[in-house]
Amino acid sequence: MRFFSVRTILAMGAALALSATPAHAELVNAKNPATIKAIVESQGWPATLVTKADADPYIESNRNGLKFLVLFMNCDDHKNCKTLQYYMGFNDAKEVSLDRLNEWNKSKRFARGYRDDEGDPVLEMDVDVDFAGIPRENVGETFNTWASLMDSYREFIFEK
Repeated sequence: MRFFSVRTILAMGAALALSATPAHAELVNAKNPATIKAIVESQGWPATLVTKADADPYIESNRNGLKFLVLFMNCDDHKNCKTLQYYMGFNDAKEVSLDRLNEWNKSKRFARGYRDDEGDPVLEMDVDVDFAGIPRENVGETFNTWASLMDSYREFIFEK
């Protein structure tokens, strides 16, 4: 019978653990708007990156006729942004009551509905990609969640 030293066993265990570890996923943050634009496009949605010297960048997109924005938030001098916000609104549904919007907020997670300054019902979803970021796949998954919420919100707002 062959005996192995503790050092040999630990080295073998470490080598086995490292060989089973998947490659690190690409981390994405909001510092590079072009990366977020590429993720939107990878969902099959058009994306236009809008940058202005005196404003934070944003992306205009739409899905199934629903226009929405990806806003870059918590930016330093309109660069090096830390968070994202997905935003959409309906300017043809001003009659939606606050009680109805509160019903949405009470029963749904991840996004909130409210009336904007013009009285339009809007939907917002915050995505924190600060610090080192989150895996690219997770950012894509936030867009899947957003797509589902946009569809649900449209049905909810126009439900008779």
